[in-house]
Amino acid sequence: TNCLTTVWKLFKNLSEDQQRYEKQLIFEHPAFHKLCQQLLREARRMTRGDLVFSLHAAVNLGVPQNTLLVQTLVRVCQEKLNQLDNRCVSVLATTLSGMNKDKNVSALQAGLQLLVEQRIPSIRDIFILQNLMKCMGKDTPVFLKKKLEMAVLKEIDDLTFPNALRVFLALVAMNYCSVPILNACSKKIQDHVHDIPFRKLILILEACYSLQYRNVKLFSALAEYVNSTACLWDKRQIMLFLSTFETLGFQPSELMDIFAEKVTEDPEFLNLKNLLIVLRVYSRLNYVPRGQKHLFFETLHSCLNKYLPQISNTELLKAVYSLCILGYLPHRALDELLQKDSRDELTFSDDLHKEQKEMMLRCVKACMELDSPSFTKPAFVLTENFSSVVSLNLRKAREALIELLGDENMFRQNVQLPYKYHIDFEIRTDSDRKKVLPVAATDDQADSSVQRLAFLFVPLSAFCVGTTHPQGKLAMKKRHLNKLGYDVILVLNKKFQEMTNEDAIEFLKGKIYSENAFHFSEVTMQDNN
Repeated sequence: TNCLTTVWKLFKNLSEDQQRYEKQLIFEHPAFHKLCQQLLREARRMTRGDLVFSLHAAVNLGVPQNTLLVQTLVRVCQEKLNQLDNRCVSVLATTLSGMNKDKNVSALQAGLQLLVEQRIPSIRDIFILQNLMKCMGKDTPVFLKKKLEMAVLKEIDDLTFPNALRVFLALVAMNYCSVPILNACSKKIQDHVHDIPFRKLILILEACYSLQYRNVKLFSALAEYVNSTACLWDKRQIMLFLSTFETLGFQPSELMDIFAEKVTEDPEFLNLKNLLIVLRVYSRLNYVPRGQKHLFFETLHSCLNKYLPQISNTELLKAVYSLCILGYLPHRALDELLQKDSRDELTFSDDLHKEQKEMMLRCVKACMELDSPSFTKPAFVLTENFSSVVSLNLRKAREALIELLGDENMFRQNVQLPYKYHIDFEIRTDSDRKKVLPVAATDDQADSSVQRLAFLFVPLSAFCVGTTHPQGKLAMKKRHLNKLGYDVILVLNKKFQEMTNEDAIEFLKGKIYSENAFHFSEVTMQDNN
């Protein structure tokens, strides 16, 4: 066993190319065959530790799973399962997690799961607990995940930074979001953020995404660390950070300013793939760099023009769409896109993402009209009621408006506008916002004497995490509704649903009759909501 595990320890520190070469030498060496034969003969007389570590080393060295040696070691482990101590259980779990499921492996895994269930209350070592969490994996029954969670929480006060990192990532392997554990691990990570290598920082953010865990303090700490050490990072590393933050919906504004400056100073690193990532990040997070808006857009536009001869239709659409969301019209790329559309070259009929691409093209065309400098606010906007049926999550708002305004003729619901925009409720007031006017009676009135209010009840996911800053699509919709003559009032639907009926009425009253209703400042986001 010592011989085999020493070979494994030396082997695992080699590069992949070296491993391939050394593996061939090991397997062809006559002493290795003698060693395997001896292991096979001694398997049933081995101590529990030797048995488990021999199997671990053999599997990791690449001894085929269907060999007599590996299958014998697996069967003997099954026979001696109840004799294994907690450390051996942990090593065995690690070994089995890297093996293919066959009859013997599946039987051993089932027995191991029962043993772990019995042993959990007696395991006090967080290293062993996190390893079991990682190795038991996503298929672990929920009741066993909860037991492992409770065992870790009992030891959480003694959590060290290395173990906090391991536990955090082990929860991903188990696909289990334990907010108390994640919160405790996050505090340790924040305290030791300067000790975490780049790849681990990305893994932490990816873990948050996998577990749908949103912790603004953790995100801010990681972003601030990268801000403060930006001179040490490669531009591609910062871009990967921003891309990972974008998937989480978190806007690290200072880091985005720093990166924008790096892009304008040296745009040569922006190959087509990188350009599309940068456009996606800034458009979705709805961020325009402070003090360098024009230069940043011109730099990206110039890079896009350079790739026009070789860009695919889908990539062209994505690039133009991203810039349009930010309110910037890339004229040359737009012309190229529209020419392809007019020649029916933008066909999405067999595309899995057909609807999404058609929506993107529709938005681009809307931006061309509404964001053009020559566009003027129309005196009248053609509207129609999309449906008289109000969705379940808007019934409370409808009832509150009837209670507040006295009559459902004082507002419109499910209003469909040009450019396929939709608003939940439309209310019209006089120019001083003192009086609500019947909707039908104001259809023919001049726009200057009537204010149109558009209420949009939106989910938390429409905003950047921890803020009331709308993400790209919502920001574009708000901008376009303003162009069409509407004052847009964004209401966080989850918060609204939690209000009492009386509070909901007062809230809407304040929004309708207040000139400052558009700042959306009354909502406070919570971590881990």
